[in-house]
Amino acid sequence: MTNKEIPRAFQGRRIRLLFRLVINGFLQVGATVANAKLVKLCFDRLITSVNPAFNTMALPIGVGLFAATGILAWLRVVERIDAERLSQEYACEIRMALYNKLASVAPRALQSRTHGGLMLRFVGDLNSVRKWVSLGLARLIIGGVTIVGTLLALALISKTLAITIALVLLLGILTAYKVGQQMQKAAKEARRRLSRLAGNINEKVATIAVVQVFGQSEREEKRLARQSKRLEDAMVNRAVVAGQLRGLTEITATFASGAALLVGAAEVAAGHTTPGTVVAAMTVVSFLVPRFRDLGRVQEYWHNSRVSLGKIAEFMNIPSLVAEIPKAPDLILGPGSLQFDSVSLGGALFQVSAIARAGEVVALVGPNGAGKSTMLSLAARLIDPDCGTIRLDGQNLATHSLASVRRAIGMATPDLPLLRGTVEQNLLYRWPDAPEEEIRRVWELCGIDEVLAELSEGAQTKVSEGGIGLSAGQRQRITLARAILGNPPILLLDEIDANLDPQATAAIDRILVEFPGTILLITHRFERLNAVDTIWYLEDGKLKEVGSTEVILQGSGPTFKFFNSKLAYL
Repeated sequence: MTNKEIPRAFQGRRIRLLFRLVINGFLQVGATVANAKLVKLCFDRLITSVNPAFNTMALPIGVGLFAATGILAWLRVVERIDAERLSQEYACEIRMALYNKLASVAPRALQSRTHGGLMLRFVGDLNSVRKWVSLGLARLIIGGVTIVGTLLALALISKTLAITIALVLLLGILTAYKVGQQMQKAAKEARRRLSRLAGNINEKVATIAVVQVFGQSEREEKRLARQSKRLEDAMVNRAVVAGQLRGLTEITATFASGAALLVGAAEVAAGHTTPGTVVAAMTVVSFLVPRFRDLGRVQEYWHNSRVSLGKIAEFMNIPSLVAEIPKAPDLILGPGSLQFDSVSLGGALFQVSAIARAGEVVALVGPNGAGKSTMLSLAARLIDPDCGTIRLDGQNLATHSLASVRRAIGMATPDLPLLRGTVEQNLLYRWPDAPEEEIRRVWELCGIDEVLAELSEGAQTKVSEGGIGLSAGQRQRITLARAILGNPPILLLDEIDANLDPQATAAIDRILVEFPGTILLITHRFERLNAVDTIWYLEDGKLKEVGSTEVILQGSGPTFKFFNSKLAYL
């Protein structure tokens, strides 16, 4: 993926919203100028001179001032709504792009990234981008149109006053831009410190039992305090720069008012203008000051968004490790013959070739790090091989749609935990609309009724992230039921028989006997081999031995030696 896949701020419906903001800016200019002209008229005709028509002029001028002010207030309300709608739509589109990227990335590609850091992409970084669009970019557009348009209109009344105010504002903008150059560095450091703190907190929330069991609460508290202090310093440093920008804005606004007043007084003394013109100019300045204050924060939002968009682009550029051909055809489901043909994956597997025939139970055995889990990930297309081909019933998995591959594969592994929700939602996650007869078949096979009988609220029992609150056996039976719902032709089981209660073990035994499809099972339990048809022995990423269970266990090959050494150790 490339950075171009990050949605653009202005496309589709958002272009119309941008156009509305520009029009809004011009309308605000018109309302501001009308207000200024009415103030000038009021001052010159009703205050500084004796006008016999006072009673007839006062009411229209008053109504005009009220109307102009009301219109201006309404335009600002509309501006805020349009700006927020623009930013929310943009943030939503980026959020969906991030999720689609996350859904397409192989879990292996995310192993080096903390969950807290990834969460910041969806929350903190998106919030920075949203603020830039709604409070930065929108204000820049409206403020720029309003300031330039109003000054041009003021020039028609008094060029001298318009030039004076413009010069003061321009000087303030240039000074603020120079000071603002420090903002990006400060924002980047604050973002880095926040990411580290978020990653640490996310880890501790998930593993607080480890901290408690090993008595490291005080140590972790000190670590958290150090990270919090560093984040505090970084945020304060960013606030210092932001404060300097706001201070410059206030000074510039004050100078603009003072300059307009002094120059106006000189112009009146010289007879070049009227007091009403000066008051009108001061009125214009009073309308421009809030806009200029808004512009004072634009750089802050801009630099924060640049840092965040950089992190989003970095995430979008993570290699997916799984390439899907556009409009790839669906797999045609068959009996479930799975073939690995000279499959290699950098550093994990080397030229592996083997066939799991339809309906077989195949045990993948071997030492840790041999490549067993990698083979299951390849079969499920959680990652694609560097070379070689994986075929299901003669069909190359790489040339078919991922959705159809996932429908053909059921998988249960500790790396696929239960999700937050109810037990029923987890059981039906693979097929939410499964018919009642299919649900009943799977529940009987996995002993789910026994699980539900043990839970206070049955199928509606709440499940925390990872299934915390359920026993290991309960989690495993629910995980197995989720995997086999819909009767996929291939079932992949990775270390699902460790530390289980008798009921969960019995459920696994039933599945190995009754499941009609092909099963690939990773196990370190010797007694489990009695229920398999074929053994694949892997070591150092190479398939060292393949054969029927009876032949291999009666021989003296690497599989026999591996389990013999384990039994001797026990």
